[in-house]
Amino acid sequence: MENNGNNTQLSTKKLVILGLISGVFIGFVNGFFGGGGGMLVVPVLYYIFKLPEKVSHATALFIILPLSIVGSVVYIIKGGVWSLNLLYSGIGFIVGGIVGAVLLKKANNKVLRIIFASIMLIAGIRLLF
Repeated sequence: MENNGNNTQLSTKKLVILGLISGVFIGFVNGFFGGGGGMLVVPVLYYIFKLPEKVSHATALFIILPLSIVGSVVYIIKGGVWSLNLLYSGIGFIVGGIVGAVLLKKANNKVLRIIFASIMLIAGIRLLF
């Protein structure tokens, strides 16, 4: 079943409350673990706010950017970041982000869903062990 962007099942007030609650939780996860919030944002946008899959993924990137910047600033101020690692990985993240954004636009929704679910499953299994 494809989401079409219309959300007639939940009232605006409930959507605002769910948005705030999920936003606080996702912000906490992103700040506490140093990332991972994007994996939570996509399902929230897709299942709660009924955004189409590709829009959910693209919007998640936009949401995670300021979260990551704020979290990074806090970690840098507290001395928890080794600057050379930040430089090297940052360059890789930028290149990977550009490639990923270009491929997202071309990806089939079913393939996108399988890739996303597989990554979440693998990450979950790795965390257990």
